Amino acid sequence: MAINLQKGQRIDLTKSNPGLSKILVGLGWDPVQSGGSFFSSIFGGGNANIDCDASVIMLGENDRLRNNKDVIYFGNLRSADGSVQHSGDNLTGDGDGDDEQIMVDLSRVPSYIQKLVFVVNIYDCVKRRQHFGMIRNAFIRVVNPSTDQELVHYNLSDDYSGKTSLIAGEIYRHGTEWKFAAIGHGTNASSLSEIVRSYS
Repeated sequence: MAINLQKGQRIDLTKSNPGLSKILVGLGWDPVQSGGSFFSSIFGGGNANIDCDASVIMLGENDRLRNNKDVIYFGNLRSADGSVQHSGDNLTGDGDGDDEQIMVDLSRVPSYIQKLVFVVNIYDCVKRRQHFGMIRNAFIRVVNPSTDQELVHYNLSDDYSGKTSLIAGEIYRHGTEWKFAAIGHGTNASSLSEIVRSYS
């Protein structure tokens, strides 16, 4: 039975699940259905698909990024050490379940990495005039892939109108254990590189 978190809550991942080393982090969202007219659907004028991208920023001490290779996203699907693996880009967000998945082998995360930040941003949001007010049912969840058991589920239910990126959640070291924090913070960063700069 998954534990449903509210914004700001933190939960232990490994202490209450002895032996847990590999986790699957699923992120999902649905585009708000716009009731465009018949003409706009034929002749254009309707919104382009909203292409959300999930990424992981691997941070060292003092929440600082040491190397751009520690950013895992659709253009860099695997961390250099192999501890974080991205499933690849989903261009529309249509359908049920996770839209993008990230596998994390906690036992292989380098010792200098203290925190994994899970971010979702809208590709080309400025040109397309898109923001997270056009997205609904956004969530982040943590699954034990060996049993398929959902451990944590956090619905991002705030009003994110006007926001173009979301810090969905964080997995971080706490002594020898790992914890998960439900963040749900929206920002006006227009691209992943802009988000990354805030950690450098």
